[in-house]
Amino acid sequence: MNPASFRSERAGRLIRTLHGYHAFLPALSPPEVAYDRSLALLLSQADAALGELSGVGCHLPYPHLLISPYVRREAVLSSRIEGTRTSLAELLREEVAPGSSQQDEQDVREVRNYVAALDYGIRRLAKLPLGLRLVRELHEKLMAGVRGEHATPGEFRRTQNWIGPPGSTLLTATFVPPPPQHLHDALAAWERLANRRDEYPGLIQCAVMHERFEAIHPFLDGNGRVGRLLIPLFLMERRRLSQPLLYLSAYFEATRREYYQALQRVRTEGDWEGWVRYFLSGVVQVANEAVGRAGRLMDLRERFRRKLLDKPRALRLLDELFVNPYMTAGRAEHILGATAPTARLALRHLQDVGLLQQAGTGRWRRVYLARPIQRMIE
Repeated sequence: MNPASFRSERAGRLIRTLHGYHAFLPALSPPEVAYDRSLALLLSQADAALGELSGVGCHLPYPHLLISPYVRREAVLSSRIEGTRTSLAELLREEVAPGSSQQDEQDVREVRNYVAALDYGIRRLAKLPLGLRLVRELHEKLMAGVRGEHATPGEFRRTQNWIGPPGSTLLTATFVPPPPQHLHDALAAWERLANRRDEYPGLIQCAVMHERFEAIHPFLDGNGRVGRLLIPLFLMERRRLSQPLLYLSAYFEATRREYYQALQRVRTEGDWEGWVRYFLSGVVQVANEAVGRAGRLMDLRERFRRKLLDKPRALRLLDELFVNPYMTAGRAEHILGATAPTARLALRHLQDVGLLQQAGTGRWRRVYLARPIQRMIE
C-alpha cells in the first residue's frame, strides 16, 4: 500500500508493522455519515424499493417457488466474483442429474456450499443474533470440502492476509487488513455495530457493516462470500425483508471496478457518503428488478397452470419446475410418488403445452428443461 494514498483517518488509520509493511486499522467507533438532500432522497427510494420487495415476499402464494432459484442465482454470482465459472444452468442441472454437465466439480461444490450456508444462516437467525459466532459458522459451512479448506474453516485468521493482483506481496498489495493481533478489537467493534438499533437507518447500517467486514477481512479465504451472505441475513434479522429475495452480488459483479473503488475510497479518503450512495443505488436497482422478475414468474406460472388444469400430475411437476427448471423421469417419479409410465405421461403433457423439452441428446438418461422458466430466472 502507498501510505501517501491514505489522506484521511475518518475510517481508520495506517500503521507500519515490525515486518516493514503497512496495514490498515479500521476505526473502532461507528462512522458519522453526512446526509444531504440527494442522499436522503436515495435512501427514501431504496427503502421504498426494499419495502415493495418485502411485500412481494409476503404475498407470494408459494414463496419457495421463487426463493430457491433466487438463492441459487445469488450463489452463482457471488462465487463468480471469487473466480468460479459455474453457471446457474449448470448448477441447476447438476442438482437434478449429477455428472450430466462438464463443469469443474470444485466450482459446483463451492456454489452449493454458498446455498447451504445461506439456508443455514436463515435457520440460525431464529436462535442466534447476527454476531461473530454466526459469522464463524457461516464460514465453516462455506469452506467445507472446497479450495481454501486449508484456510481453517470457521476460525478467524492467525496470520496476515492481503488483497491485490496476482503476484502481489505485503509490500505491493492494494490493501492490507489489520494484523492478527488487532483482529479481536476490530471484530468486537463490528459485532457492536451489527447489533446497534438506534445509530443508523437500516440500509445505511447494512452498508457500513459490509464495508467494515471487508476492511477487517477476518478469514484467510472466503471473506467476500461471507460478507455478501450477511447482507440478506441482516435485512431479514431486522425484518426489512420477509423472504431472502434481495441479493447484491449481480450488482457488485456488473460494477466490480466501481465496487472495489468505492470500498477503497472509504479507507483512503474517508468517503463514507460515496460508498453509501453506491450501496443504496444497488439496492434500488436490484430490488426493482427482483419485483419485476417475481411478477413475471408468477404470470408465467399462471399461464401454464391454465393450460394444465385437467392434468393434476403435470400441475404438480409445474410447480417443481419453478424450483428447478430441469427435470428427469426419476425426479418426476419421486415428486409424484408414481410409476415410471405415469411420470412419463405427465412429462409428455408438459411438452405438449410447450413448457418442457429435452436438453441435450442423451437417450437413456434424458434431461428435460423448462426453457421459459430458465430464461426468466437467469
